[in-house]
Parts: sequence; C-alpha cells; structure tokens
Amino acid sequence: MDELLNLPCVTRAYVSLALATSGACTLEIISPLNLYLNPRLIMAGEVWRVATNFLYFGALGIDLVFHMFFLLKYCKSLEEGSFRGRSADFLWMLLLGGGLMSVVAPYAGVQFLGSSLTFMMVYVWARRHQYVSMSLLGIFTFTAPFLPWVLLGFSVVLGHSPVVDLLGIGAGHVYYFLEDVYPRMSGRRPLRTPGLLRALFPSDEPIVAPMPVPPAHPPPAQYVPEPAPVPAGGAGLEHDA
Repeated sequence: MDELLNLPCVTRAYVSLALATSGACTLEIISPLNLYLNPRLIMAGEVWRVATNFLYFGALGIDLVFHMFFLLKYCKSLEEGSFRGRSADFLWMLLLGGGLMSVVAPYAGVQFLGSSLTFMMVYVWARRHQYVSMSLLGIFTFTAPFLPWVLLGFSVVLGHSPVVDLLGIGAGHVYYFLEDVYPRMSGRRPLRTPGLLRALFPSDEPIVAPMPVPPAHPPPAQYVPEPAPVPAGGAGLEHDA
C-alpha cells in the first residue's frame, strides 16, 4: 500500500482504477460488457464507456500481471521523468492519445484501449530515451527506440493481434512529433496544455536553499602579530645578488 501511495498522482489514480476495475470484473461485480467502447451505446447515454474501456485489462491471470507491470513501469517513468513536476501535461498527453485512439478504434475493431494507451506511453518514453540500452530476455540488446517494435514482434509471436499495439504506436508517434519535433521546426507548440487542466495540478513549489544558521557561540578572535616596521631608507632589507 505504501508503494501505491508513493506513486505520482496521475500514475496512482490510473493504476488504482485499473486494478479495481479488473478485480471487480474478476469477482463478477461488474461485467466487461458494460465497459467496452461502443459509439452507439455512448450516444444512447452510456457515456462512461469513453473512460471505462481504458481501465479493463482482462481477468485475473498472467496476462493481467504482464499488462499491469508495463502500465506501472512506463506510466511512472514518464511522470517522474520527462513530465516531472508537470502532471497536468502528462494527463493532457493521455487525454489526447486516448481521444485519438477512441476515434480510430471502432474502425479497427478494438473495444478495450488500455493496452493501446500503455503502448503509447512506451513509445513516448522510448523516443525520449534514445540512447538507453535494453535487453530482451538477455538474448539480444537494442536501444530504447526499438522497444515498441520488439514488444510488438513478441506479441505477434505469442499469437496476439498487432492492431492494439499499432494503435498505441500511432498515437504515440503523433504526440511525439507534435510535442517534441514540430515545435523545434516551427517554434510553435500546438499541444499546449489548457489552463483549466493546469489549475487542477498546481506547480511544485520552488526549492529554496536554507539560510545558513549562525553558530551559537562565535569563534574566539585569533591574535595575528603585526609586521615589524621597515626602517627608513630601506635599511635592513636583503636583496638578491
């Protein structure tokens, strides 16, 4: 419980909601049929599906543990790394990526986007850590930008559809280009975080170095002998030959 409380705020909220949702589905308190993304049902009033489809990662099992590991690792790494002190910007990234994937997902036949959002975070983290060396099962090493593609290939080998992961890679690339690449090219930042969202996350207080504390008792004054006076005319001085 302490480790969960020590997580940064957005990561803590997302991981807690994901664990609670998957646990409730495992215990049959709620049904995944009430959570999946369905535009027709959303338009009919079941608006919670816009968010709940990102919270379900499957029933209790090894697959859920695998997804929770990657969600926790890269969500935390981003919020404590390149988004440190900028939780509003991090949440804005998740909202933008989630919105983009929600538009595309019905045409791709994807109903739960939690794994895609995790893959988006993996992609953004990998592009911002280009020189980090990584290893897959100790078999071969590669640099971080190849991580999403290595995981995609590993997923395909295990028999999973690549569409879910490709949605995350696509959304991550769009965000990375518009947030990290395009501003350097044009001097404009199109994905600026709205002020209303920033108001929910006040900036960290600046760290001010403490003033030095004076000693309780000042050190005793040291006696320094005055130099002997020099005779007029320079008598008594030694000169090099």
